Amino acid sequence: MISAIDLRKGLMIKIDGELYTVSSFNHVTPGKGRAHMQVSIKSLKQGNVTQKRYRPSDKVEDVFLDHRDMEYLYQEGDNYCFMDTENYEQVFLSKDVLGDAMSYVAPNAKVSVSLYENNAIGVELPSSVTLKIIETDPGTKGDTVTNVFKPAKLETGYMTKVPLFINTGEIVKIDTRTGEFMSRA
Repeated sequence: MISAIDLRKGLMIKIDGELYTVSSFNHVTPGKGRAHMQVSIKSLKQGNVTQKRYRPSDKVEDVFLDHRDMEYLYQEGDNYCFMDTENYEQVFLSKDVLGDAMSYVAPNAKVSVSLYENNAIGVELPSSVTLKIIETDPGTKGDTVTNVFKPAKLETGYMTKVPLFINTGEIVKIDTRTGEFMSRA
C-alpha cells in the first residue's frame, strides 16, 4: 500500500481487484477546505479513463510488476509481437494496451515489457530513443537557424518536427515523453 500523495504517472495500482495505470495526477489545494489528489486512471481491462479523488493520507494498493527485456519483432493486425531475449518466448500486446508507445519503437529494438502474474500488460520506454528519418524536405546550405522546424517522418511512421538543417537518412534523438526532436544522434 502506498499513500495517494505518492501516485505518479505510469504507476500501476489495483482497485477492487482490477488493474489501473495512472494517466495523470494533480495535487489540488483549494483556498478553503482540505487538499486532495485528483487522479486520472485508465483501466487495463476495459481501456476507459476515470477520475478519482483521494485525500493525501488515503492508501492505494500498488502492484508489483516484473520487467523483462524483449525485442520487438513485427506487427500482426492490431497486435505487436515481442520476443523474450533469454528464452525466446513470444508475447503479443494489442494496440489499445500500447497506445502511442509504438511510435518510438523500431523493428528489432529492445524494450522493457511489464508483466503482471506472467501476463504482458505494457512496455516501458526509455526517456529518449534514436530513430532514422526516412522522409523530410532537403536542407540547404545556410539553414542553421535552430528555432525553425520542418516536418519529418521517422522509420516507425511517426511524424515529428526537426530543424531545417536535418536531412533524410540522418539518425536523430527523440524525447518519448513529448515526441519532440532533441538532437542528432
